[in-house]
Amino acid sequence: MDNNAHTDPSESLNQRPRIIAVANQKGGVGKTTTTINLATALAAVRKRVMVLDLDPQGNASTGLGIEQSERKINAYHVMIGEASLDEAILETAIPGLTIVSSGVDLSGAEIELIEFEDRLFRLKTAIGSHLDGYDYVLIDCPPALGLLTVNALNAADAVLVPVQCEFFALEGVSHLVRTIDRIKKAYNPDLEIQGIVLTMFDSRNNLSDAVAADVREFFGDIVYDTVIPRNVRVSEAPSHGKPVLLYDTACAGSQAYIHLASEVLKREKMLAA
Repeated sequence: MDNNAHTDPSESLNQRPRIIAVANQKGGVGKTTTTINLATALAAVRKRVMVLDLDPQGNASTGLGIEQSERKINAYHVMIGEASLDEAILETAIPGLTIVSSGVDLSGAEIELIEFEDRLFRLKTAIGSHLDGYDYVLIDCPPALGLLTVNALNAADAVLVPVQCEFFALEGVSHLVRTIDRIKKAYNPDLEIQGIVLTMFDSRNNLSDAVAADVREFFGDIVYDTVIPRNVRVSEAPSHGKPVLLYDTACAGSQAYIHLASEVLKREKMLAA
């Protein structure tokens, strides 16, 4: 990874960061893996990145090496107004990459949020103007379309959708797209789908090829060219508290995420043009 690819890391300091929700209501599609490895790849090219772990399971926090003892102030406290975003930000071992961790209390946040009149916009309000100096914020959403995910979609500029190459993949993502359309019409008119990334692709499996072809035919150009392969090193990395890009840079999974980051940046430039 070329750390000199972004020659002036300060050029974005006065610009609003791009907020991308990584979402899919289905579990086990590579959502958290995509969040932490895309964030790592973006940080490697000197982008200033924050991961916001909004999944009560806290896998993004674990995958970036954040111990439970470090999560005393986390996304839960930010969402219910007990702490500011600044108070919850933790540094990771990766230069340029910070995280707002998840905590077990977040699992009950949806019930508590019902009491707030602004329950659909708690995250957007909490983020406010606390993102000076960041280029990207990646929100790891829970595998459900509840209040936490709706908060993420209302706070985001765009949605990145990981889709596992398995049967019923199209059905699941079509449901998410309808939800995004409803959010766009009712609450966040600027929300857009940044892209769809095919994950857990097994080249030995004809079903993977068939699903990939179906997704590309249905969604067209918003599907990234990069496909994330099923890779044992990607699966092993979280148990070591590392993104796969640090665990084994040379493996196929790492290389795929590097290519995905390149595609994301290229698409961002096209959108900004």
